[in-house]
Amino acid sequence: MTTPARTRPASQWQLIVRRFTKHRVAMFCLYILISLYLVSMLAPYIAPYPRDEISLDRSYVTPMQTSKIGTFHVLGTDHIGRDFFTRLIYAARVSLTTALTVVTISTIIGVTVGLIAGYFGGWVDNLVTRFIEFISTFPTFTLLLIAGSIILQSEQAIPIPEILTKIFSFLMAINEREARQVVMIVVIFVLLGWTGVARFVRGMVLSIREQLYVESSRALGGSHIHNMLTHVLPNAMPPIIVAYTLGLSGTLVSESALSFLGFGIQDPTPSWGNMLSFANSYMFNYPWMPLVPTLPILVCSLAINYVGDGLRDALDPRVQTEVRREQRDALLAAIRERSKS
Repeated sequence: MTTPARTRPASQWQLIVRRFTKHRVAMFCLYILISLYLVSMLAPYIAPYPRDEISLDRSYVTPMQTSKIGTFHVLGTDHIGRDFFTRLIYAARVSLTTALTVVTISTIIGVTVGLIAGYFGGWVDNLVTRFIEFISTFPTFTLLLIAGSIILQSEQAIPIPEILTKIFSFLMAINEREARQVVMIVVIFVLLGWTGVARFVRGMVLSIREQLYVESSRALGGSHIHNMLTHVLPNAMPPIIVAYTLGLSGTLVSESALSFLGFGIQDPTPSWGNMLSFANSYMFNYPWMPLVPTLPILVCSLAINYVGDGLRDALDPRVQTEVRREQRDALLAAIRERSKS
């Protein structure tokens, strides 16, 4: 007699993926973000014109029109004949990569600091908390404006490792001089942006470390690193993932605002912020110009927020209850099948 196969219960992460895929708006927005980023990464191969190609014979061409020299432009051209569509997809590569890099590094630093402070507590927690509060007192956007103006005055004011400029030059398809400017913006955002994540993670870890499974691991001789990486951090990951996605939207808008004001990524390096700054000067004569960089910023911000909403619903604490219910049902089904056999 063959032994009936046991029904394996779904794991917590399988349930999370299942719940997220049922969120149609979040999935649609995720497809939009992935598609946009893939297009931006393929910019050197799919762009219809060179990024900085200048031709005064095709300046101020309106969208879906042909210039005097017979070139067709989907989104029109600027005052010196540069194709807007070409610069838009290159700008997507710069703006999205900048936001991803800033949020990823800030999250790693914030999670590490918050995990250490919350887990050990005592004088370690007090020291780290005071440092976080000290950093948080600085006005972030004001410091970004000051640092941006310093960079504009002297690119050598702050030393940057050459390896970083080479990496960003490759990722964003820009030259090393332009990459140095982007690295400076990333460094400034990271130095001022990790404190919120650290404070959030610390509060979560303070609660998780008092759970029975963590106390049991300590009693059985588990090391601090083992407890933090095996028991504490995995249980803190769902809210961290949601905070990560929502941080992308805020960083994208902040970088665009900084570049719009002229203290962020500068022309000729295209970014959605400096493209909007340029279009602002011509918006009354050519009202379609501001829409070219504004719509991608709006679409990306909304899409990231909806993805964050979908993750928040999928990572709801009630998932734990569903996991236990499925495990119980699978166990009862296995017992019934075994009793029949």
